[in-house]
Amino acid sequence: MAIRGAGLGLAAAVMLAAATGSPARAQMDTREGIALQNQILELRRDLQNLQNQPGRGAPAVPPGGSFLGAPGRPVPLTPGAGFGGGADLTAQLLDRVSALEEQVRTLRGRVDELSNQVQNQGQDLSKQVGDLNFRMRSSEGGRGGIAAAPPPVAASPQASPPPAVPPPGPPPPRRPETALQEGRASLARHDYAGAEAAARDVLANNRTSPRAYDAQYLLAEALAGRQNWSQAAIAYDDTYSRARTGSHAQEALLGLSNSLIGLGDKRAGCAALAKLQTEFANPKPELRDQMTATRQRGGC
Repeated sequence: MAIRGAGLGLAAAVMLAAATGSPARAQMDTREGIALQNQILELRRDLQNLQNQPGRGAPAVPPGGSFLGAPGRPVPLTPGAGFGGGADLTAQLLDRVSALEEQVRTLRGRVDELSNQVQNQGQDLSKQVGDLNFRMRSSEGGRGGIAAAPPPVAASPQASPPPAVPPPGPPPPRRPETALQEGRASLARHDYAGAEAAARDVLANNRTSPRAYDAQYLLAEALAGRQNWSQAAIAYDDTYSRARTGSHAQEALLGLSNSLIGLGDKRAGCAALAKLQTEFANPKPELRDQMTATRQRGGC
């Protein structure tokens, strides 16, 4: 009902604006046209009298007016002219009549134009009101057409509900040794996402375990395999920081050097490689070829 009231109020406001706008102008122009028409009739009457009574003296002009008796619209006459100069006065009257007729035609054109505007506005207003009523009827019909949901059927007292099955809980965490074994197998298959998941599993559930050191290095290897050089550099540095002389210390420094070079920071990569050579004068044999390749790649 609130929508219907708002719609009717809008329609009334639009109709009031249409009724008080252009028709007032048309009525004002019509009054002016009637006044001009009356002046034309008076001019024609005076002209007829002039033609029927030649030679008579000029009629007196009312103060502030004209021969037509219309205040504010004096007929321009030649000073000192009387009815003795009937030809000049006739010409002036004819010119005045022509000018007034032209004004009447102009006003009639304006009245016709305003009438067309009022008619078009009325048609537009009728269409808008019709559309508004249609939308309100559609809205009310949509609300009324929604069927109420049937009440739930009461369960039979004899039928007992089935026992609720608890949702499955999270799987028990893997033993760190098992997770590391599976992670290394994934790394060998180049399944870097699986290796990363296994390493993070160990670090999340066994942070204080001795296996956390191996998991940290596995995480660094998995990130390097995915060429995530920024995260790999952090993981390698964490591995080296956990145990500077641990079993993965040399591999961690070499991996840190490769990750920094991969990031484009060859200077820092060469510094990490130099640290490896300084702290481990006798590197592992399996790392020597990798160190040579890293030195060449970084231009160290």
